[in-house]
Amino acid sequence: MRLRDFRLLLAGAATGQLGAQVTLVALPLVAVLELEAPAFQVGLLTAAETAAFLLVGLPAGALTDRMRKRPLMIRADLVRAVAMASIPVAALADVLTMAQLYVVALVTGVATVFFDVAHQSYLPQILPREQLVAGNGALETVRSTAHVTGPGIGGGLVQLVGAQFAVIVDAIGYVLSALFLLRVKQPEQAPEPAAAGGSLRKEIGEGVRFVFGHPLLRVIALTTGLANFSTAVLMATQTVHLVRVVGLEAGGLGLVLSASAVGGLLGALCAGRLAAGLGQARVMLLSVVVTGPFALLWPLSGHGVPGAALFAAGSAVVSFGAVVYNVAQVSFRQGMCPPRLLGRMNATLRFLMWGTLPLGALLGGALAQSYGSRTALAWCAVGILAVPLPLLLSPLRRMRDLPGPHDDDGGADAEATHGTPRDKAAAESGERPAPAPTA
Repeated sequence: MRLRDFRLLLAGAATGQLGAQVTLVALPLVAVLELEAPAFQVGLLTAAETAAFLLVGLPAGALTDRMRKRPLMIRADLVRAVAMASIPVAALADVLTMAQLYVVALVTGVATVFFDVAHQSYLPQILPREQLVAGNGALETVRSTAHVTGPGIGGGLVQLVGAQFAVIVDAIGYVLSALFLLRVKQPEQAPEPAAAGGSLRKEIGEGVRFVFGHPLLRVIALTTGLANFSTAVLMATQTVHLVRVVGLEAGGLGLVLSASAVGGLLGALCAGRLAAGLGQARVMLLSVVVTGPFALLWPLSGHGVPGAALFAAGSAVVSFGAVVYNVAQVSFRQGMCPPRLLGRMNATLRFLMWGTLPLGALLGGALAQSYGSRTALAWCAVGILAVPLPLLLSPLRRMRDLPGPHDDDGGADAEATHGTPRDKAAAESGERPAPAPTA
């Protein structure tokens, strides 16, 4: 926190995330309340928000590695601000449609892919490796605080001015984020020039080979992909369930989602201490094993205040585990990857892990449309319960700590669990560390 540029990065994350969390409530409510969309169309809207991870996830990494990260993030913020501001403009002209919501969701999703890949690749240029866990913990604390306050503010704004006008807060948040990034003074490393005769396809392939050639990153991708698939079912279903089954109005919906996010805030505050006390590898495993069963509270939530309380409690505990897991695995990825591959490594993992989001959203919308939101939430809970399986079947279950930085080759000779080099026999025996999910 003594670093001015890191404080500016935190401030930008805070304003951008606060606006995004307001939209988390407002955008689905535009579809549900203003346009009276059925459950499947709400799921399709969630899928459109995350489809960019499948469409541009891989090339985004290679392109990001060719550019300076800070200007790219600023441009992405401004694109998102303009897209979100188009919704209230269309509402005032009385021409707002579901088609426009899909386009806005897709455009902001593409900009978010580039912003997030650049952001994760930019942090190691501001902080040294030994401070990455603390830095990611601080960023997660800011994000989780926005998750706590944003939905409540969003629900109140929707009741005051309507869902279609509440999203203007998101546009303002992105503009403020861009202004904070403009004030960062840290000189940025110039990206390495593309090799002679190199192509975008070859650069993408290098990132893919790095991820699939690393035993830990493979398990991280599988575990997180399954977690995100299940989370997307929840995101596509929760607004319909809380409004039409639990019977909440916009303000109550925002309060439930804010209460749910308290767990994520606590997870961000505790992640560093838990990793130091229990070990980074153990924390990644325990965070999803212990908290996953609480997802069963979602389909049990019924009408009224008791149902809302059950839903919020389940979400809070699951969010706690997800954030603890994320701080550990993102810090590990940032510290072990060569700087020239950071963009491609992050983009490849996001393609694999976040590319499941639109698929889960479509499934959630289809299940809610055909069998009801309670059934969709039940299948979501089953998916959350299955998240720890890749970790339990990997060498991570026998480890306490994760290895240190690897060579550019993807780390065939990884460090042992306590930081000493592994011999060839140990590497061949499968004595390697493993992974974790995203919020």
